[in-house]
Amino acid sequence: LLNPTFLSAQQQFDLTRAISMGVYDALYPLLRDSLKIKWPNDIYYGDAKLGGMLIENILQGSQIKHSVIGIGLNVNQENFPQGAVNATSISKILQRDYELKNILAEICNHIEAYYLHLKAGRIDFVRNLYLSRLYWLNEQHAFKSNGEIFEGIIKSVEPAGMLVIDKEGKDEAYNLKEIEFLNKP
Repeated sequence: LLNPTFLSAQQQFDLTRAISMGVYDALYPLLRDSLKIKWPNDIYYGDAKLGGMLIENILQGSQIKHSVIGIGLNVNQENFPQGAVNATSISKILQRDYELKNILAEICNHIEAYYLHLKAGRIDFVRNLYLSRLYWLNEQHAFKSNGEIFEGIIKSVEPAGMLVIDKEGKDEAYNLKEIEFLNKP
């Protein structure tokens, strides 16, 4: 539970950025350059999903009063349901189990650091770093929107969190439920 009263309702996605990067930084020493953040808030190793997060914000007027943060991360899991075709875990990648308390402590420490960046007004720093760690950034891939499959290139993420994709030479912005990454086998 966080109380980011210093963020406006329009800055909700900045909290998503900070939490995503806190998890990323905690895992980077183990997984290195194959680690990415899949917009908006999933953690990927190559093309496999390690976890994700959900944030529920309680607003008061135009400010965020409280934020409940939920993080799901596959650490020592070996088997996944059949429907989870691109799921993986740290244990599967590195072939050894990890102490959950240690990973949790690292995640909390790194989240706190990014939270303090936001609190200090270093929002552009957080936004730029999030963008630099984005899965499929500046790469051409297949997406699906409104039943249409198309090739596009992720260019940026708007301040409010919409994903910007270059589609046939024109930048299009998408909300969460408007775009699907076609990255599953």
